[in-house]
Amino acid sequence: MWQAWTGPGLESVRLVGADGGVVAESVAIGLSSGQAYTVRYALRCDAGWRVRTLEAWTLGEGGAVLALSSDGSGRWTGPDGTHRPALDGCFDVDLPSTVFTNTLPIRRLAMVPGWSEEISVVYIAVPDLAVSVARQRYTCLTWGPEGGRYRFEGVGTGFTAELTLDGDGLVVEYPRIARRVWSR
Repeated sequence: MWQAWTGPGLESVRLVGADGGVVAESVAIGLSSGQAYTVRYALRCDAGWRVRTLEAWTLGEGGAVLALSSDGSGRWTGPDGTHRPALDGCFDVDLPSTVFTNTLPIRRLAMVPGWSEEISVVYIAVPDLAVSVARQRYTCLTWGPEGGRYRFEGVGTGFTAELTLDGDGLVVEYPRIARRVWSR
């Protein structure tokens, strides 16, 4: 469970191993541009931490629904099976309402200290669940059995943060965004 670094916001994630991969189910509440939101999502990753399915819902008046699937090699489709070519080449998703989605590329890339990787991610805006592609860079600063630190950069945005992680690659602290308040 994470709380917003400042202001109101909370997220609870449940992780379960399933079919050789992992399923994450979450509810996050917070503020975006002065508007309160509640978003619920479920995502399934394969054994290599590549996102295979994502379903997201926002609650309340004007709530949005999103469903995407990936073949695990960077090809995405909508709920009706229609190919979403703009998302091709993305293996991860990023919902700004959650710090959990940072775990996806960290686990998938399994970098060692000094390594850096620039990736494209499926970016899901909250609360409208609008889909776009974002460029991000992850740099492994330190890593060991107890966890470590990664630098996150929003390519072209000027945003940079040093993430502190536990041994499972889950965020403990994401300065200015969120900190973990409960585990297991």
